[in-house]
Amino acid sequence: MEAPLEGQPRTKIYAGPTGVVVLTDRRAVRGALVDVVAGAVGGSVRWVVLREKDLPRAERLALAVDLRAVLAEVGGALIVAGPDPLDGDAVHLPAAGPYPPPAVGLVGRSCHDTAELARLTTEHYVTLSPVYETRTKPGYGPALRPAGLAALVKASPVPVLALGGIETPAQVAACVEAGATGVAVLGAIMRADDPGESATTLGRAFQEAATRVTRTHLARSDEGQPSTATTGEEDQ
Repeated sequence: MEAPLEGQPRTKIYAGPTGVVVLTDRRAVRGALVDVVAGAVGGSVRWVVLREKDLPRAERLALAVDLRAVLAEVGGALIVAGPDPLDGDAVHLPAAGPYPPPAVGLVGRSCHDTAELARLTTEHYVTLSPVYETRTKPGYGPALRPAGLAALVKASPVPVLALGGIETPAQVAACVEAGATGVAVLGAIMRADDPGESATTLGRAFQEAATRVTRTHLARSDEGQPSTATTGEEDQ
C-alpha cells in the first residue's frame, strides 16, 4: 500500500489478517507449539503471528519454517513479530518502531491510542489493545472495552485487529460489532485443552457477528441511514 500524499486521506485497502488471528507463546502451551498451532489451523485459523522473540534467530527461523508448512496446507499465512521477516514477507511491529516500516509485503503495527495511530505511514493493519484485561499481561491497560475500541477504529486509517483478553464468543462478537476486522488471541488458544475446538468456537462467533454487522449495514444503507454498527456489550 502506497503512502498517502500529504493532505490527502488514506484509503483503507485491506488484504491482511481477518477472523481469528493466533499469537504464539510456547511457554503457555501444554505440548509442542507447532502441534497447538496445527490444532488451531484445523479449527479454521488462517493467520498466525510468531512471537518467541527471545529465541536465537536460527531457532526462530526453524520454527517459522515449521509453522509456514502447517499454514500452507490451508492457504494460511505467518506474520513475524518484529522487523525481521525470517525469510518471509510479513511482519508485525511494536508501537515504538522502527519507523518507517520495512519494505515487505504486509506490515502490521501495535497501537493503543490516537497518537500512535497518527504515526502510521505505510502499515497495512494495526492491533488495538488491550480491549479487555489480559492474563498474559496482568495490569496492562487500562482496558479499552468495546466502546473505546470503536472510537479508535473510527480514528484508524487502516483496518483493526482487536487484541487483549479476548477469550469468549461474546467478547469476539463485541469486538466485531465495534468495527474490528479480526480478533487476535493468545491465551484462548495457547492455554486451551483443545486448541482446535477453541479456534472453531471463536471462529464461528466471529463469522456470525460479521454476518450480523454486514446485514445491519446493508439494511441501514437501504433505509438511507448511517451504517455505523453499535454493540450492546460495551460494559463488559
